[in-house]
Amino acid sequence: MANACGVDFGTSNSTVGWSRPGCAPLLALEDGKPTLPSAVFFNADENTAYFGRAALANYLAGNEGRLMRSLKSLLGTALIDGQTEVMGHALPFRSLLAQFHAELKRRAEQAAGRSFDSAVIGRPVHFIDGDAAADRLAEDTLAEIAHSVGFRHIDFQYEPIAAAFDYESTIGAEELVLVADIGGGTSDFSLVRLSPARAAAVERRDDILAASGVHIGGTDFDKYLSLSAAMPLLGMGSHLKNGSEVPSSYFFNLATWHTINLAYTQRTWTQLQGVLQDAARREELERLLDLVRQRAGHWLAIRIEEGKIALSDAQQVALPLERLAGAPTLQLSQAGFNQAVDHLVGRIEDTVTGLLQDAGIDRAAVDTVFITGGASGMPVLRERIGALLPAARRVEGDLFGSIGAGLALDAARKFG
Repeated sequence: MANACGVDFGTSNSTVGWSRPGCAPLLALEDGKPTLPSAVFFNADENTAYFGRAALANYLAGNEGRLMRSLKSLLGTALIDGQTEVMGHALPFRSLLAQFHAELKRRAEQAAGRSFDSAVIGRPVHFIDGDAAADRLAEDTLAEIAHSVGFRHIDFQYEPIAAAFDYESTIGAEELVLVADIGGGTSDFSLVRLSPARAAAVERRDDILAASGVHIGGTDFDKYLSLSAAMPLLGMGSHLKNGSEVPSSYFFNLATWHTINLAYTQRTWTQLQGVLQDAARREELERLLDLVRQRAGHWLAIRIEEGKIALSDAQQVALPLERLAGAPTLQLSQAGFNQAVDHLVGRIEDTVTGLLQDAGIDRAAVDTVFITGGASGMPVLRERIGALLPAARRVEGDLFGSIGAGLALDAARKFG
């Protein structure tokens, strides 16, 4: 049995892997499941913090409190040094992330029946695009948090490389593999030579031909689906009596997971009441104020995410929005979704194209495209990434577990 674990702290879901002969690598973290949604709900009535699925269930049940999700998106941004109000007290965002990591470690150790003081932690190729200083800050912050919760020895591994190690454990001959890891917050890619013989080596730098990434993931696809389909129901694009458009910032905050709580401040509430008074048409904006009054922004974001997921298997989806005034049903289509996110998919395509150019490898030499990550189920993404390497076969990994499993293998090699 390995002495160390692998920690995949994800934007939407987190896992912990532990390498043991003859056993599945991922530890059960909640209700027998290996994934713990990266969410915290502070229940005001009970003065208690809930994590994962229990956090989401508490929020959706209508309990008074504060839901925090998409925590990883704070890393590398100015927000990480800020704070938010929770149950009448200021909570620094660094402390919030530490609370989640402490719970993640506690559950993993409970499932393993032992403690871990060493870990390999997954990280995206870029926490922040085009900002090396912010990227270093994000990794340093994550390292500080890991040490604060009891990990004495840590190492980092790129998430797509970890996914490559998981795939490598299943093959019988050498392959040149493009790993496409489309997660909740980032899309990461690596071009790697894999084989059973190479798998035993601790140092794999020479096997990595290229790695790249872009800060686009599942939450961004949620955001632009929400902006195109749901936010017009709340007044986005409508006008004031003077002819100017209602400020878009309210809608962008509600459509973005880690800024939803900004819509609930007293300052925003006062501003929205003024906007309503000046509105040329009040119906949609009254619906917006009612949503904010209910603090139902996360509920709407969850419904939009459900609609996005449903579109992976259907051309049309009817999405009831029962908590909005008038209980409208949102008609979503795969064609409309593809149009709303086309600019995001284009940036992902450009990232893969640049990686292949940097590697200096003929595209026909790539044997396999290994697809993983919780947001990789979108047909438009699979089709357009696959079209860049039409001769390669496509293999689907465990969408939520490949990275954690690969990190566990890496932890066993590095720490024994």
